Amino acid sequence: MEEFLNVGSVTSAHGVKGEVKVFPLTDDVNRFKKLKEVYLENKTGRKTVHIESVKFFKQFVILKFEEYNSMNEAELLKGSYLSVERKNAVRLSKDEYFIADLIGLKVIGDDDSFTGTLTDVMQTGANDVYVVESEEFGEVLIPAIKDCILDVNPGEGFVKVHLLPGLIDEN
Repeated sequence: MEEFLNVGSVTSAHGVKGEVKVFPLTDDVNRFKKLKEVYLENKTGRKTVHIESVKFFKQFVILKFEEYNSMNEAELLKGSYLSVERKNAVRLSKDEYFIADLIGLKVIGDDDSFTGTLTDVMQTGANDVYVVESEEFGEVLIPAIKDCILDVNPGEGFVKVHLLPGLIDEN
């Protein structure tokens, strides 16, 4: 399991005082109000930055870090990810999982006729959709609903699914 979990992605600088516009990668955007520091990750590595202020604008979070005080400095952060240590992650309810913990799990059909690897999770308005790559059937989209997802066990490395008619092309 991942030690660090992404909570946001820096999309651009915001204003002239070093603020950045962040696209949240978390279901709870209010969590940014509680954070005092985050890890800033980009191609140069990972470092701790301290949150000075938090504002909300449309679907974005506007953050000001103590370490950055100009638009030019903030511009350099574009494309960076913000992450937290797993111990500082939000608590999950029963049957909720971090996407990072699902990617790479083996997917097994309840009748053992289907196997694949979970490669992505699409978040739609109604329910998530698991993207599964199968050698036999190619890319298979499985809705994350109780009728289809029978068991999720990241510790054991698998997801057991029931494939409703029409989810795979058997021709």
